Amino acid sequence: MKFGEMPYQRIDFDAAKKELASIMEAFQAAGTAEEQLNVHRRYYKLMGHIKTQATLAEIRHSIDTSDPFYEKEKNYYDQEMPAFLNQEVQYKKLLYHSPYRRELEAVIGGPALKNIELAAKAVSEEVVPLMQQENALVTEYQKLLASAKIDWEGQTLNLSMMTPYLNHENRDIRRKAASKVNTFYQGIEEQLDTLYDKLVKNRTEQARKLGFETYTELGYCRMNRNSYGREDIENFRKQIKKDWVPFAEKMWENRRKRLGLAKLYHMDEGLSFPEGSPKPSGTPEEILKSGQEMYEELSPETKEFFDFMMERDLFDVFSRPHKQVGGYMTYLPDYQAPFIFANFNGTAGDVDVVTHECGHAFQGYISGKDPIMEHSDITMETAETHSMSMEFFTNPWMEHFFGDRAADFLKSQLEDAVVFIPYGSMVDEFQHIVYDHPEMTPAQRKEEWKKLEHQYKPHLTYEEESPFYAEGGFWQRQHHIYSYPFYYIDYVIAQTDAFQYKIWMQKDYKAAWESYLSFCQASASDFFTRMLKDAGLDSPFEPGTIRQIAAGLEEIYDRM
Repeated sequence: MKFGEMPYQRIDFDAAKKELASIMEAFQAAGTAEEQLNVHRRYYKLMGHIKTQATLAEIRHSIDTSDPFYEKEKNYYDQEMPAFLNQEVQYKKLLYHSPYRRELEAVIGGPALKNIELAAKAVSEEVVPLMQQENALVTEYQKLLASAKIDWEGQTLNLSMMTPYLNHENRDIRRKAASKVNTFYQGIEEQLDTLYDKLVKNRTEQARKLGFETYTELGYCRMNRNSYGREDIENFRKQIKKDWVPFAEKMWENRRKRLGLAKLYHMDEGLSFPEGSPKPSGTPEEILKSGQEMYEELSPETKEFFDFMMERDLFDVFSRPHKQVGGYMTYLPDYQAPFIFANFNGTAGDVDVVTHECGHAFQGYISGKDPIMEHSDITMETAETHSMSMEFFTNPWMEHFFGDRAADFLKSQLEDAVVFIPYGSMVDEFQHIVYDHPEMTPAQRKEEWKKLEHQYKPHLTYEEESPFYAEGGFWQRQHHIYSYPFYYIDYVIAQTDAFQYKIWMQKDYKAAWESYLSFCQASASDFFTRMLKDAGLDSPFEPGTIRQIAAGLEEIYDRM
C-alpha cells in the first residue's frame, strides 16, 4: 500500500484504555509464561495500531503545518497520549513483576525489562497534565520556526530553503542571507525565550513531582539510558575537550586557509571550498533514483529495503511552504513501513537524506520483521550509529551524486563530521547546566552558551550581521534543545561509533559491513555497550578511545 492510500482514523482512547485494561486482566489471570506471552501479543497489536495512527497524523501535520485537520489531530494526541502512556506503564509493571519474569526476559530481552524500570520512574498520573502542556509547548515552538517567511529576491522562503544561500560561495550572498535569518530570529527572540523558560520550569516540576532533584535525572530515564549514566557522559565530554577539540580546530584552520580568508567567521563555516561546497547534480527525483541504484549494488538487503520505500512512496523530501523544518525517519508498525521526511534544498544535505535517514530506515525495515516489539525499542545512540555509519558505507557511490566533485564531498563530509563532535558535546553540556539551574534567566542561559562556545569552538567569531548569535542565541535554533532534551549527545556518541567503521572499512570493507549488518539486526535485543563489543567496536566511554579514533581519522584525512 502506498503512503497516500494509508487510511487514517483517530484513535478512540477510551476504547484503547478498555482494551488495555482487558489485556492487563488477562495477563494477571494467565497461568504460565506461554499464556502471558500470548496475552502480550495482544498488547503488541494494540500498541502497533495506536502508534500507526498517531504517526500518520504526525507525518501529515509535518508535511503541512497549516492543515487545520491534522493540526487538530496532532493536538489531540498531544493531549491524550500522556494519560494512555501512563496506563501502559501500569501494564509494563505487571510484566516486570511477573512470576514468570525469567522466562519472559529470555524472549523479550534484558533491556526491555530495564526500560520498564526506567519508564516506571518517569511517569505518573500526577504529571500527565504537565506532559500534555509540555507537548503543546514543543508543538508551538515547531510551528514558530515553520512560520518563517523570509523575503529573498522576490520569493518567500522558509528556513530550510535559505540553507543554500547561507552556504553560498559568494560571501556577499552569505552575509545577506545570514542577516535575514538573524532578523527572523531576533523578531521571535522574546517568544523563544518565553517558550524555553516555560519548558524548563515545566520539566523541572515534573521531575520534582516524580521524586527527582532535577530534570536531568528524569531526562536520563526518559532517554532510556540503560547501560551508562551521567558520570560516563561527563567523562566522555572531558575526552572531547582534551583529545578532540584540537583535532577539530585543525579542520577549521584548514578550511580557513582553503577559502583564503584572514578570519573564519560563523557565516563561512558551512562553506568547504572557495568554488562552493559540493552540490548534488540532478533533480530530487534523480537523486532518489541514484540512491536506488546505490543500494541495489551495496547489498541484497539494502536493495530490498530501498525498492520497498520507493514502491510505496515512503519519502516526502520536497521543500514546500508551511512544511515543518528539518528531517526525520519514523515507522508505521501496521504496515511494517519506515517513512522518511525531509526538506531537499539543493545542498549536500539532500544526499544525507539518502544516506543518514536511510540508515535509520534500513534498520527499521530489518527490525520490523522481528516479532518481538521490544527489540525495536532502540536507544537513540544505537539508532544514530545505524544512520551515521551508513553515511560512510555509501562513500564508494558518491560519484553518482557529485560527479567529478565526489572527492571534495568526501573531504568535506569527514571535516563536517569531525567538527560536529565539539558542537554536539557543547549542546549536551549546556542542557546539563540549564536543568541543574532551572532558575536561570534567559540572559544567563545565553551567557553560559557563550562560555561553552569558547571552550568547544575557540576559533568561532560571529559577523556583525548576526547579533542574535553573537549574544548567545545560537542554541535557540537547535530544535532538539526544545523538543528532545538530552537527545543530542546520542549523535556524538554514535558519530564516534561511525568513525570506527570508517577506519575499519579502509582496511576491510566487507568485514566492516558484516559487522554493521549484524549490529542493525541486533536492534535492541541487548544493551548498547554490550552490542558494541559484540560488533567489534570500542566503547566511547573507555579512556583513550577518543584519542585513538582521532589518530586513526587524522591518518585518513592527511591522505585525502
